[in-house]
Amino acid sequence: HEREHDREISELAAKHTEEMEKLRAELQEEQRHLLDELRQQMAATHRAEHEQAQLQLQTLHSLELEALRLTLNNMHTSQLELTQSNLRKEKETALMELREMLNDKRAQEVAILQSRHQLEWEKIKEQCLKEKEDL
Repeated sequence: HEREHDREISELAAKHTEEMEKLRAELQEEQRHLLDELRQQMAATHRAEHEQAQLQLQTLHSLELEALRLTLNNMHTSQLELTQSNLRKEKETALMELREMLNDKRAQEVAILQSRHQLEWEKIKEQCLKEKEDL
């Protein structure tokens, strides 16, 4: 009876050991499966965070480019206004110089015409005097 009892205990111990090994194997398999799922979730989360960071970086880059474009546009506008102002001043200066030059030329021509007129008037006066004497 004792031997049979020992045999049953041995069988139960062997069954228990076998079931424990089976449960360990199942537990390890489940742990591997859960670990794989966790890795996949972490990889997906990492990809999503990376994509979001890329999108934020692109948005920031676009905003910086737009700010630079606006700054350049403002600088270009200011430069054009300054150039326009300078050209207007140069034009006004050139017109004033031309006006002065024309006034000087006109004054010279008037002086020349007056002296010619004076000479002709004197010639006519002399001719008149001569004709009077001749008469």
